[in-house]
Amino acid sequence: MKRYILGRLLRSIISIFIVVSIAIVMIYTLVPKENIFFGDNYLSKLGSKPDEMIQYKHTKWEALGYLDYLEQSTMCKNSEDYSACMVIGSQESMQLKEDYEARGYTVERFPKSGFLYAYRDYTALELIYNWFTNLIVIDHVNKVEDVDNSDLDRKIYIAKDFNGVPAIKCSGCENEYLVYFNGQFPFIHQNLISLNFGISYPTYNGIPTMEVISAGQGSYEYNEVTLPSGNTANTPMDLHSCTYKPTSTLDRLDREKFTSNYADCQLNYTDPSMISTSYMFGILALIVSYVIGLPGGIFMARHKGKTADKIGTVYINIMIAVPSLAFIYFVKLIGTFFGLPDKFPQFGFGNILSYILPVLILGLLSTASLMIWTRRYMVDQSNSDYVKFARAKGLSQKEIFNNHILKNAIIPIVNGIPASIILAISGAVITETVFAIPGMGKMLPDAIKSFNNSMVITLTFILTALSVLSLLLGDILITFVDPRIKLDNKGDSR
Repeated sequence: MKRYILGRLLRSIISIFIVVSIAIVMIYTLVPKENIFFGDNYLSKLGSKPDEMIQYKHTKWEALGYLDYLEQSTMCKNSEDYSACMVIGSQESMQLKEDYEARGYTVERFPKSGFLYAYRDYTALELIYNWFTNLIVIDHVNKVEDVDNSDLDRKIYIAKDFNGVPAIKCSGCENEYLVYFNGQFPFIHQNLISLNFGISYPTYNGIPTMEVISAGQGSYEYNEVTLPSGNTANTPMDLHSCTYKPTSTLDRLDREKFTSNYADCQLNYTDPSMISTSYMFGILALIVSYVIGLPGGIFMARHKGKTADKIGTVYINIMIAVPSLAFIYFVKLIGTFFGLPDKFPQFGFGNILSYILPVLILGLLSTASLMIWTRRYMVDQSNSDYVKFARAKGLSQKEIFNNHILKNAIIPIVNGIPASIILAISGAVITETVFAIPGMGKMLPDAIKSFNNSMVITLTFILTALSVLSLLLGDILITFVDPRIKLDNKGDSR
């Protein structure tokens, strides 16, 4: 078993790598890179400033991983005579142009200033290599580079946080807290290793993509905390998230609150993040679908060909035939007659009425497939030889269903449970849109429409990884339900 799981994990990693690599190449090479500026209003303000426009565009492309961009001031740093190299039209600058063109760069001049700039689009292999090599970020004591704080004490140490709870802290790292504890699941948190998926652009401009989908929403949540300076304040700052702030950017308020440069902190919000919101609705809807669909399918199989089975078949046909959007609006209309809100923000996260219609709709939409497959598996098992043998031994129909048919028929259903639970995080595009739920269901289509390439790749990676993981967990789960099933070829469970 261990060898099988290790093999599956290796194949899963390879699958994730292939899928994400294909997405990276398609997005960065097939979609014109000019498209990313369609939603950038700032660019229109640079219409009369051609130099600034060129600089802005190429700087954005470089930050998003499209190309390598250099200006003449940077290119001349390796020249023997920097001053001569910076003279427009000089022999040194012309030689510089030839050198960079020989290295595959396109070298042009700013139309107004006349200075040179060079850029080189990354190849497909370079795009993949750059993305994956920058994916995993490990914090360390030499992470911070601050010329204005050369005496920075670099160390990792154990100390109490602002709540008096022991934590692993760092001086010289990007994050002040490497490992800390609090009352939020999973209770033990770390900033030592993180995933860098890039920054969001043009929507949520400049914010890391993972922060967009994982940060809280709504208004600020204020809490009484003891600041590093010793003062007590009612603030929304999350002191566990504080990162290093360069000395040149520290202001008077920072110095009043903090005793070190770790003064750039995230804020707490009253409402959960996009990813938490979608997962919460997905799990609740999953419970509804299994509570209704699984017993419904079993009941239909037990009463095959009878009135209950026929009514269940009519329900399944209706749920499959009716378009999802029509069903959503139909249930929404009925709900309004009972005083239920037609939009989630009407009552918000704090009112249970906000959840009833979206959860009920999402749950009911999944019941038809669950009922039909449960019925099919049970009916198929009912015709097996072991069932006929059990009847011949005098076992009752109830005993046969509960002890034999259900146990074997439930195996394929169990196999899909991990996928249903894990992929609930992806959200429901139509339902979240209709009810204006601030989840991440519509994040992927919105990112595609706005050419937010970093967000598209981030969501592709997350959904691919979760899908592959859910398949593995589903296969492992059925071995616990039925020990006769062996995953490895040799049939041993070691």
